[in-house]
Amino acid sequence: MSRPVSRVLMLLELLQSGGLRTVGELAARLGVDERTVRRYADHLLDLDVPVESVRGRHGGYRIASGYRMPPLMLNDDEALAVLLGLLAGRRAGLMTATGSAGETAAAKIRRVLPERLGQRLDAVLGSLAFTGPPATSVVPESAVLLSIADAVRHHRPVSIRYTAADGRPSERTLHPYGLVAHSGKWYVTGGDPAVGEDRTFRLDRIAEARLLPGAFDPPAGFDPAERVLSGIASAPHRYEVSARVQATAEYVRSRLPAGIAIVEELPSEGAPDSGPGPWSRVGMRVERLDWLPAVLASLDRPFVIERPGELRELVARFAARLAESARRQ
Repeated sequence: MSRPVSRVLMLLELLQSGGLRTVGELAARLGVDERTVRRYADHLLDLDVPVESVRGRHGGYRIASGYRMPPLMLNDDEALAVLLGLLAGRRAGLMTATGSAGETAAAKIRRVLPERLGQRLDAVLGSLAFTGPPATSVVPESAVLLSIADAVRHHRPVSIRYTAADGRPSERTLHPYGLVAHSGKWYVTGGDPAVGEDRTFRLDRIAEARLLPGAFDPPAGFDPAERVLSGIASAPHRYEVSARVQATAEYVRSRLPAGIAIVEELPSEGAPDSGPGPWSRVGMRVERLDWLPAVLASLDRPFVIERPGELRELVARFAARLAESARRQ
């Protein structure tokens, strides 16, 4: 690479690090005079890089918002961080409908890495092991994700075309409070003014999201992630399980994911006769009961099953198997 071209790219890297850089500072970093810095800035403008000139005693150059993404200069640590971030996002299932975009972006960065850094990256990826399988992602449309994110940020109502799990299509207005990524799926939660209730929708089931005029005030203290998890835990299933556990709600929540159980601490008068408090009620909606005895036993606290009755029999059989195994020599 010729020396002037390499310095133009160095200028681009300095400006992309953020903030306003004075001409004197840039000249010192590049080892040229201030007139040459201005010429290099003109070269970047010729390449459609949005370089903005700020006049005055404390003026200089900075990158302005452009109509397209300019060439991006990354140092070794930044390139490694981007590639590992793309890998982590793919493993977590947090991709959009253009899922191949993450792979092509990683491939582009990988192709231009210096051989030295490429070998270091290969060493990291070759020695990296994951504790769980990749999440199964259900991808939304990029346009839907970006439109709803804009609506959340500026408190704008949005019109969505939604297809429910049973295939019923609908068009509705939503006041979106927040986006939530959970178990490889994207959700938006917000107020539905037509019914006067808060609702949660999966982004992959939204075909179109269109910003509407006006604005709304989101409720104070609203936690979108908590609302999505509680909605998942209370979704209709074959069995509705209720049990009281002799423990604080904080203790139970630390052992049961919020997406599985809804936990509330009971007042002292709501505790069973079998022991003093604190007691908490655990509610779950599940398709199968066979895995619940082990979950309840893992709490390592006395509990009372309120419903369903079939769960009591499963717990008794599970306890008998444990006792038999403990007696074996």
